[in-house]
Amino acid sequence: MSEAIDQPGVDEDLASIDVSDPMIFKNDAFRPVFARLRKEAPVHYCRDSPFGPYWSITRFHDIMAVDKNHHDFSSQGGVSIGNRSADFEAPNFISMDPPKHDLQRKAVTGVVAPMNLAKLEPVIRQRAGWILDELPSGESFNWVEHVSIELTTQMLATIFDFPFEQRRKLTDWSDLVTSSVAAGGTVPDEDRREGLMQCLSEFTDLWNERVHWDPKQHNDLITLMANDPATAEMDPMEYLGNLILLIVGGNDTTRNSISGGVLGLNLYPEEYQKLNANPGLVPSMIPEIIRWQTPLTHMRRIAKRDVSFQGQSIKAGDKVLMWYLSGNRDEEVIDNPNAFIIDRPNARHHLSFGFGIHRCMGNRLAEMQLRVLWEEIIKRFERVEVVGEPVRVASNFVRGISDLPVRLHRRKARTG
Repeated sequence: MSEAIDQPGVDEDLASIDVSDPMIFKNDAFRPVFARLRKEAPVHYCRDSPFGPYWSITRFHDIMAVDKNHHDFSSQGGVSIGNRSADFEAPNFISMDPPKHDLQRKAVTGVVAPMNLAKLEPVIRQRAGWILDELPSGESFNWVEHVSIELTTQMLATIFDFPFEQRRKLTDWSDLVTSSVAAGGTVPDEDRREGLMQCLSEFTDLWNERVHWDPKQHNDLITLMANDPATAEMDPMEYLGNLILLIVGGNDTTRNSISGGVLGLNLYPEEYQKLNANPGLVPSMIPEIIRWQTPLTHMRRIAKRDVSFQGQSIKAGDKVLMWYLSGNRDEEVIDNPNAFIIDRPNARHHLSFGFGIHRCMGNRLAEMQLRVLWEEIIKRFERVEVVGEPVRVASNFVRGISDLPVRLHRRKARTG
């Protein structure tokens, strides 16, 4: 097991570099091409790609500047490079600008309010314990399937108050979105459309039930949306768009960070030794996992007007991609950025959650799930050993792992 050493983009003509190719991420071969762009063309224009022309912003502070500037760079029309099908528009609040964005986002933030997070922590801890105690001993298994997906799907079912026994539908719907052709995956538009309309149908039944519920008594996402003036009158496709946003946001960030943390500790065994010697490092390790993994590779904006940015002329209507994955490897801002260092100083200084009005609203919930899980892992296992090569998803949007074969090394019981 090793980090990829492919060198795409190194000898290529600069103007022809296209970092939207999903195979760059499936092959974990992004480091050299982004390093070259940061050095030679930090605001880079790709004239020809399967997704049309676009700008790449690859340096940390430039990304932050674009992310915070919703006056010049709009989120309208979607946040990934892939365009939606013209006959299947599903808007959501992350794809909106103020004031509508602010009102719709505020409608659902109660689910991750500090008081609610405090109530969720013991639930997460109990479930993490159950999941870990049921894992097989003495044989290899897929960590993604047994732990990463299971824990995050259980939490999604809780915050939606979705039928718990049907919770894997949430994972399936999330995968439909992030594995679509528009995101660089292989799911045909027709299959995606059919699956997501089924999602809408099932969640519409929940909406019709909960529109009569008291949000003071029921703090799930559906009840909050059904009873807030900013979201109560959404048309069906806007409702679906917000469902997709909340499902993917609640699933992919945490799921792939859970897998990425195990991989990182195995690639850097000295860090695993450090963690075993001092389990108190878990809280500082969590933001480093999220930085190092960077579960969403980019976010897209559209220039509202002609903008001069770092010496480049960006025209109104141009796609602008903020490559969080590159910014989190910016050697001008982060020391030794490709390394996984669990006690890294200022570990929270990363781009994975975004900045400004679109900063991930569930970031504290994601961090809490990771922290609690690792606290429970350390109690039980001396090591979660990766015993084969990870299988990464073919997506230019989600930096995901679909298969991570591991074997557990349980802690020896104390005697005497």
